Amino acid sequence: MTVIARRITATPVRLATEAWEIIIDLLAPDSNSLAREELLAISGIACSLISDETMKESPILVHGSGPRVRIYCLYDEDAVVGDDAKEDALSFNATEGDWFMSLPCQVADLVWVREALNKLSNRVTARDMDTDVDIEKAESFTTSRFAIVDKEAFLRP
Repeated sequence: MTVIARRITATPVRLATEAWEIIIDLLAPDSNSLAREELLAISGIACSLISDETMKESPILVHGSGPRVRIYCLYDEDAVVGDDAKEDALSFNATEGDWFMSLPCQVADLVWVREALNKLSNRVTARDMDTDVDIEKAESFTTSRFAIVDKEAFLRP
């Protein structure tokens, strides 16, 4: 599996809203796409997480058709210097087809963030930012929330 990483300059160089706009432009470049609409709908939540610096060490994960994408944010001196920034466009549309996103979140905020995301999106979830990230497990977790279990068949002897 191919994994592509991007590092977006955040605070103090940019506001969280500006950093999120760049992330949206990277992931959903088509201004008329449903994916872009969905990412715009969760802007408040995503900006809150960017402001909390959750993307410093733990990335946003996006997977679907094509390579996996990890997006980190740069803060403080790293943002000001900008040597590690990599904001160039992806060579593919990461939100084309069946895609999912996992946002890193502080454990204290995980409940409200998950509840808020569930109201706005079927594709975006939140995870504890301190949990070791395995993209395959993240994919299984995200996809499993859409699984339907036939309880009768499961309980048959």
